Amino acid sequence: MKKILVIEDNQDVRENLAEILSLSGYEAITAENGKIGVEKAQKEDPDLILCDIMMPELDGYGVLHILSRQQKTADIPFVFLTAKAEKEDFRKGMSLGADDYIVKPFDDISLLQTIDARIQKSERLRQASTQGNGTLDRFIDEAKALDAIRHLSDNREVRHYKKKDLIFREGETPRWLYFIEKGKVKIFKTSDDGRELIVKVGQPGDFLGFIALFKEDSYPESAAALEDCSIKLVPKQDFAALVFGNRDVNVRFIKMLANHIAEREQQLIELAYNSVRKRVATALVNLCEQSGPHLHFLREDLAALAGTAKETLIRTLTDFKNEALIEIHDGTISILKLDKLKGMPN
Repeated sequence: MKKILVIEDNQDVRENLAEILSLSGYEAITAENGKIGVEKAQKEDPDLILCDIMMPELDGYGVLHILSRQQKTADIPFVFLTAKAEKEDFRKGMSLGADDYIVKPFDDISLLQTIDARIQKSERLRQASTQGNGTLDRFIDEAKALDAIRHLSDNREVRHYKKKDLIFREGETPRWLYFIEKGKVKIFKTSDDGRELIVKVGQPGDFLGFIALFKEDSYPESAAALEDCSIKLVPKQDFAALVFGNRDVNVRFIKMLANHIAEREQQLIELAYNSVRKRVATALVNLCEQSGPHLHFLREDLAALAGTAKETLIRTLTDFKNEALIEIHDGTISILKLDKLKGMPN
């Protein structure tokens, strides 16, 4: 039987939670304030901790701070309970390393689903660590970082962009971290004569603009919607508070920066040394792997992605069609022979 520690100063809420957990097959342990909660966490070794934020003696932030620095309790999944559905609570909690949060009043089903998901994830990480020569800390740090980053986009303003709408422009001062909720976004640079080079196609789940926020500099590239998009806006101060207050998140974004640099270097090499046929084939392969075999892209965007002129792109697509590598119908490009495109000689 899994053991859940409930740290909550409100007796009615505490007893209600304990009853729900018991009826759901969990062993519920309760504590009426933060100090007692810390003692019980150290003594009982629970599988998960539910902790209120605003409490006497020691608040929830203090509980998490203490437990996260003790080897015995640092890896226990920690879920905040809060009656204040404000971004400051979420931001501070996640920056301290909380795994999740639940806003009171809560729905019983959502509560149990959150608990079950967190316990299962913790068990998967522990199982993975036994197969990875004791690298439990690395697995848990990665998981916590991903969860914190994912929650960074919660409860944010959503803006809707139509196809071709500009999201941000190269040279502008950044105010937001952008999170793609729906749709695709092109990240591009513009030459002095107005030609575009698309350096990346952003997908749902991607963050945009974090390089400028890290450097505290203007945007090095522009972004525009390739199709109708929904974008969440995260204020730059929230991004800074999480990244510079959470080591694991900081490491995760540094990895994203490293990947960004590696992708740009590879792109420069391909532009310098690959033939037009190879570049167009590579662009089609990358888009196919991201979006599926049926591509709905404007020819000028495909040309900008392949680093060539629109007319040259159209001639190359016609060649690919004649070679039965692709099919074109009503502007949609369907990939027929992906392996042949991947193996396109230079």
